[in-house]
Amino acid sequence: MDQLPLVDTADDHSKRLIVSSRLRASQPALSFTVSAPPQNDEVSAMSTHTDTADNQPAGSISGSAPYAIYSERASASLSVAQQVVDLVLHRLANGENIRVLGLTGPPGTGKTTVAALVAEILETADVAVAGIAPMDGFHMSNAVLDDLERHDRKGAPDTFDVWGYQALLARIQASEHPVFAPDYNRGLHEPVAASILIPTEGIVITEGNYLAFDEPGWREARGHIDFLVHIDTPTDAVMRRLVTRHEAFGKCRADAAHWVRTVDAPNIELVAECASRADAIVSPQTGE
Repeated sequence: MDQLPLVDTADDHSKRLIVSSRLRASQPALSFTVSAPPQNDEVSAMSTHTDTADNQPAGSISGSAPYAIYSERASASLSVAQQVVDLVLHRLANGENIRVLGLTGPPGTGKTTVAALVAEILETADVAVAGIAPMDGFHMSNAVLDDLERHDRKGAPDTFDVWGYQALLARIQASEHPVFAPDYNRGLHEPVAASILIPTEGIVITEGNYLAFDEPGWREARGHIDFLVHIDTPTDAVMRRLVTRHEAFGKCRADAAHWVRTVDAPNIELVAECASRADAIVSPQTGE
């Protein structure tokens, strides 16, 4: 059975509601069975809007069919998150120190959602979580991308301030004082500085496409990640998810598909090539 694409377009409030209800219903152990993935026309049937609270697009959950589709995707994300948590708890039980936990994988795997779920589940296991510091906060601004003539491939490795990212991770590892991390606002399509306060104690989760990339800057950033997990998802599922995501942010379907073929596809290949540099690889548990 094909693996489900992971959802990463729900607003944070909806994510937390679903996570909390799933956790309450499943204590003390978390176990999920994921059914077959929705077809393209089912995915397209999900209406999208821009949430005014955080400028993130959100899949509509009004009506039974869209909610069922969302629930399937959320279950896939939760299955990955639980695997990550199990790995982290095992390492902590063996006396390993994890200050920075990295989640990587190609665009469209739902890393943002998984990171939020991992944080929630770790906290229920009484593991302190300091916060989430995403790689996307180090997107170059649109003005800089225009100056460098890289705007037409935004999202490629050289469209990020990688040295700034590795410096942030180094400061987090040092734990000498609280750190303010940038975030990426998908409504503005711009990074926003000093958006996330990271205290000196607890696990910090960082997520992004290129955490295992073996190139200058990225290599140094990898050195500041104590435990790196690669989220594996079939390429066809990822590309379907990306088309839907780009449509949600205003592109017509033809433009969205063209962007995925010309910009996202090469990045997906890059991420796949360096997956072996992660400490572990996980994928959604889809059942039989």
